[in-house]
Amino acid sequence: MNPTLRAILSRAAKAVGVILAIVLLNFMLIRLAPGDAAAVMAGQAGAADEMFMEQLRAQFGLDRPLYVQFFTYLGGILQGDLGFSYRQGTEVSVLIAERLPATLLLTVSAFGFALFFGIILGAIAAMNVGRALDFVISVLSLLFYATPLFWFGLMSILLFSVWLGWLPATGMMTIGAGYTGWDHVVDVARHLVLPAVTLGLFYMAVYTRMTRASMLEVRDMDFVRTARAKGLARGVIVRRHILRNAILPIITLAGIQAGQLVGGAVLTETVFGWPGIGRLAFDALVQRDYQVLLGVFLVTSVMVVVFNIITDLVYRMVDPRIGALE
Repeated sequence: MNPTLRAILSRAAKAVGVILAIVLLNFMLIRLAPGDAAAVMAGQAGAADEMFMEQLRAQFGLDRPLYVQFFTYLGGILQGDLGFSYRQGTEVSVLIAERLPATLLLTVSAFGFALFFGIILGAIAAMNVGRALDFVISVLSLLFYATPLFWFGLMSILLFSVWLGWLPATGMMTIGAGYTGWDHVVDVARHLVLPAVTLGLFYMAVYTRMTRASMLEVRDMDFVRTARAKGLARGVIVRRHILRNAILPIITLAGIQAGQLVGGAVLTETVFGWPGIGRLAFDALVQRDYQVLLGVFLVTSVMVVVFNIITDLVYRMVDPRIGALE
């Protein structure tokens, strides 16, 4: 069997076990939380007497043993059914499908921004170590690392939206504008700039520091000295020898943090009113819409697992020695 295919199948098998464990853990944690769908519905109806509550629990299947509820829920997941939101009055899968593209657009943009500029700034700092440029990049990266996301988001709204009027403050598009085609793309892109940069700055700072440290470690190794002795150009040595080997730990970290971006999006989407699943999860938590929370947890968990598998495959492509060791 092809080594790459074997690696994919092996990681897919492990991923199934991980996802099943996550489903069980999420289900148990939600069930341990106070209140349930029956309590929410009874509160909305203004009728919280015990008989009405028992009727609702029987209707929703909440009066069954916990293990029966879990296997019923698991069976629904295997059929693509994530449950029903009694608060929203629609299927959970429909709610997530409506919000997921916005979250993917935000997280992919923030991830690309963080990785691209983090590696470039880290490489520039490493090639100018001890100089003013290295000092400026290091200070900025530490500043962005230490700044809370919500504070930076609010300050960016004040500066670029309220004072300068360059970019929209909230939302994903201009309501009622009716833009189509390229105008719609530009409108969404303008709304995307502030939340994507806000979400990506923390991770950009991490990648900058790690790239700098990794390149400084690699540049003094024997194979780099050999390349210098052969008279290779400085740019060739940096690209082919130093950066290519220094980037391996950055790829590993980026793969792990790619899934964490979805978690960070909860705060960012709330600050900027971005209509993604992070905001959906926050609203569901406030409203005790636990079925929606379960669905969001499942989708985000699957995204983290998929990102980790992709990271493993990219790692093998960058360093073929990884496949030879398996």
